[in-house]
Amino acid sequence: MENCIFCQIVAGTIPAAKVYEDEQVVAFLDITQVTPGHTLIIPKQHVRNLLDMPDTTASTLFANVPKIARALTKATGAQGINLVNNNEEAAGQTVFHAHLHLLPRLGHQDGLTIDFTTNEPNFPALAELAQTISQEVSQ
Repeated sequence: MENCIFCQIVAGTIPAAKVYEDEQVVAFLDITQVTPGHTLIIPKQHVRNLLDMPDTTASTLFANVPKIARALTKATGAQGINLVNNNEEAAGQTVFHAHLHLLPRLGHQDGLTIDFTTNEPNFPALAELAQTISQEVSQ
């Protein structure tokens, strides 16, 4: 897609600080650097997000995550790493070319917070939801 910034990076028409590239995947430093080493991993094929991604593309994309995560951890001295993926605007997706964020964690004071609100379990509701999801997965 000609107006997709990530497709332009793949095509080489705009620069990127690449950390990994093969025939199907490219990984590069995010220009916002939420934490030092913040890296995006994208399929070279334009696909909107995980919801539209073919299984083969997902397999190739995710197969590269561990080696890039290990390299980031070693290169930055990170104590951990977060993998973040946003799908659609409601989930915070702003660039509509599938991408995974790898965020090296440099301790609790690195400026990144991810907060979850936990709820008391409702086991009958969980069982019903699990059955509904399982039926969708099977189709």
